[in-house]
Amino acid sequence: MKEVIVLDADLRRAAAEGMDEFLAVFVTAIKTAIGGELTQENISELNAQQITLLAYDILHQEVMDGGFVQLIHNGYGPFIFLNPFAKAIKLWGMKPLAKLIYEAHTLYNRYGKDIEKDCTDEEFMALFEQYPDFDDLDDTFVEYEEEWTEDVARYVDDHIEQFASIKE
Repeated sequence: MKEVIVLDADLRRAAAEGMDEFLAVFVTAIKTAIGGELTQENISELNAQQITLLAYDILHQEVMDGGFVQLIHNGYGPFIFLNPFAKAIKLWGMKPLAKLIYEAHTLYNRYGKDIEKDCTDEEFMALFEQYPDFDDLDDTFVEYEEEWTEDVARYVDDHIEQFASIKE
């Protein structure tokens, strides 16, 4: 396992700024420890908690930017839906988010291959109209995003030792 190190001063500063900044300290530290990006080669260097946090970060960024269609089109469907991410989030006590991921997984199974295809920007924009089944899921994520991000931050804070070593 790679040692992930977070500086206490960075953690205190980020905690004072808010939950997004608090989580970003851990996400950045985890990515730094593995060379910048999660890959097939370095995923085994992280524990399940760290991988789950990176998955939430990807989910959060992609869905807030362009919804589940964008997440799938950008190639993150297998990482989010074909790994035990929803189960892990459920174990973190986030059953409503896990339920949303399971619902999106059903749609991913139905439409994923078509959404993942290479396409022009214009064709990509048309995907949102072609797959309106994702709209309600996107809306639900946006509606509960702050609450869910706070839940993730609280879980990380309560289990810091599973995410990083804190150094002075």
